[in-house]
Amino acid sequence: MYSASPEVGLDIEALSGICGSISIACWIVVFSPQIIENFRRHSADGLSLIFIVIWLAGDVFNILGAVLQGVIPTMTILAVYYTLADIVLLGQCFYYRGFTLSDAQPTIPDEEAVVDEETEESPLLAHDSTAARPKSRPTAADADGNRRSSSFSSFHSHLNQVDATHLSPTKPVISSKPTSDSPSVSANTPTSPFRTFLVNTTALILVCAAGSLGWFLSTRSSLGQQSHNTAPVLAEETEAIRFDLWGQIFGYLCAVLYLGSRVPQLLLNYRRKSTEGVSMLFFLFACVGNLTYVMSIFAYEPECAKLGREYKTMQCEAGEWNSDYRRYILVNTSWLIGSAGTLLLDMMIFAQFWIYRKNVK
Repeated sequence: MYSASPEVGLDIEALSGICGSISIACWIVVFSPQIIENFRRHSADGLSLIFIVIWLAGDVFNILGAVLQGVIPTMTILAVYYTLADIVLLGQCFYYRGFTLSDAQPTIPDEEAVVDEETEESPLLAHDSTAARPKSRPTAADADGNRRSSSFSSFHSHLNQVDATHLSPTKPVISSKPTSDSPSVSANTPTSPFRTFLVNTTALILVCAAGSLGWFLSTRSSLGQQSHNTAPVLAEETEAIRFDLWGQIFGYLCAVLYLGSRVPQLLLNYRRKSTEGVSMLFFLFACVGNLTYVMSIFAYEPECAKLGREYKTMQCEAGEWNSDYRRYILVNTSWLIGSAGTLLLDMMIFAQFWIYRKNVK
């Protein structure tokens, strides 16, 4: 006999699931833009190694805290994937830099140490070398010499304006103006801000759509399996929210490390006065991943409310809904602090992208 397919409703639980799926999708691809950027540049100098190391330590504590506390599966899956991706990115940094934890310092040329080297194009006559000589009382001979010097200086200035490079037998006559069909000119043309915005926005929309589609397919499949089991579940049979001491300790350590991980990157960008070598899409995915991660935690519905909505009966006692929700938020406070705080620090990195945008080659 044909049975109608189960309907997927959009409620508070669905909102939490959609946000969690989008967060997973963002964190799956978050490291790809930075890895590609490092591979394209054959360098990882744009990233702070201390930033990656502290982030890796935070992910390790995140796994321990998530397992001990027994949080939602989304948080545990993300914690494991974070750790694996951090190891890949750290290995790439070590490959390009060598095994060192020190960030590359920006090299600022010393203007006083720069000495003009003589080349084939240097003028044969140097600039006025008599400027440093001590002045003496002018005489009639000096006046006549000044007139000669003035005439010679005028001739010398006109001579310097003549480009005699093509007169050298070792240099062919080549126009310095680039032609329109030169491939090197088009290859070195910087990407326009509009094109960068379009690419980043398109990639973000595709990832969010993939996360939403993944939630829809998984929910539809699970509803189809649950339709064969119609036995009611009482509120007393659901697992209560528990508070694990060591899980909370590791969770707060994870939050502190997450917050501290962005500081070395902010300082490195400030010292370099540039964000060159840092992928904007890397931090864009991180921001969206953290935002949807926080939303998936806040979008929580107590078990008694779920049962009451499913069986059309009142399952929550007086004050039970508020009590369960407060306890759930309290259990996940450390993860909320880590994700929300990191989101704010990532906004500061985006501000550096805007401030130092003219310094990117």
